[in-house]
Amino acid sequence: MKQPKPLKSMLQMFSTCPQSKDVPLDQYYDKVIEVARWSEEAGFEGILIYTDNGLVDNWSIAQVVLEHTKRISPLIAVQPIYVHPYMLAKRIVTLSHLYGRKLYLNMLAGGFKNDLTALGDDTPHDERYARTVEYTLILRGLLENDGPFSFDGNYYQVKNLKMTPSMPKDLFPGILISGSSEAGMQASRDIGASAIRYPKPVREETLMQEPVAPGIRLGIIARDNSQAAWDVAYARFPDTRGGQLAHQLAMKVSDSVWHHELSDLDAKPAQSDNPYWLGPFQNYQTFCPYLVGTYDQVADELGHYRSLGFEVFITDIPTCKEDLYHIQKVVDRAIMVAS
Repeated sequence: MKQPKPLKSMLQMFSTCPQSKDVPLDQYYDKVIEVARWSEEAGFEGILIYTDNGLVDNWSIAQVVLEHTKRISPLIAVQPIYVHPYMLAKRIVTLSHLYGRKLYLNMLAGGFKNDLTALGDDTPHDERYARTVEYTLILRGLLENDGPFSFDGNYYQVKNLKMTPSMPKDLFPGILISGSSEAGMQASRDIGASAIRYPKPVREETLMQEPVAPGIRLGIIARDNSQAAWDVAYARFPDTRGGQLAHQLAMKVSDSVWHHELSDLDAKPAQSDNPYWLGPFQNYQTFCPYLVGTYDQVADELGHYRSLGFEVFITDIPTCKEDLYHIQKVVDRAIMVAS
């Protein structure tokens, strides 16, 4: 198969690393390397690495990615209650010096409710965003300042704290945060982060006018003809009663705004002339919408998202190298739609 060309810089594209719970642990190390290399060869800017109580440490996985690739940047999910911001800043500085490569941070304000409860955290939804803002401001202060840094907030306080060694200025990390709720959007403005959301159908979205370019997370399945794409989609994400029940249970315990927003759309069936599909989300198989159809259909949708101001796109976990080849074809055409 012909090697995909690098993706154009007009769109900032990230793939997603497999989760340790989905791969036998004796095979996981090799799988991480394989998917990271696929993503790098396809021209992606970076690769998202999840974190939660049920997964292996994602900072260790980020180092595996850095060790076995040449260019791609880990996009590392950051759960503030796992580690003090000073320790996180130290990790960022250390990896930046060791590998000379930019990192991206996906700042979390929440997570699975059961995870938070197990950690003794019952902080309400909007307050978690306020806490993440303070956490990120300390992180930025430590990375941006060569001298001592102090901060006195409601959740965190540091006094005359200095980061040694200092952060290489040209490798300052990119910062992203969930922006599905108003609290999330305000947090993105407060910390200068790209707000990431799970998109609605493009014709239900509005023009985004934010100081930092926002982004969306979605899956893409595209082929030469619509039927071939939908055949792949239904084979990969079949309807299951168990998955639907798991989704319903998650809805009952979740305080996530995006989870409820997407669930409110789930009465709309998939249609061959409408690429937007929530089947995998409804069956608890993944947590993002999918665009399914011909290359031109999906590129048209992606291009319209771009024309609304979305510049960062995080795609779902690839099942094979060819997934990224098909995405690359869509992105090439989407750039023409948006230009």
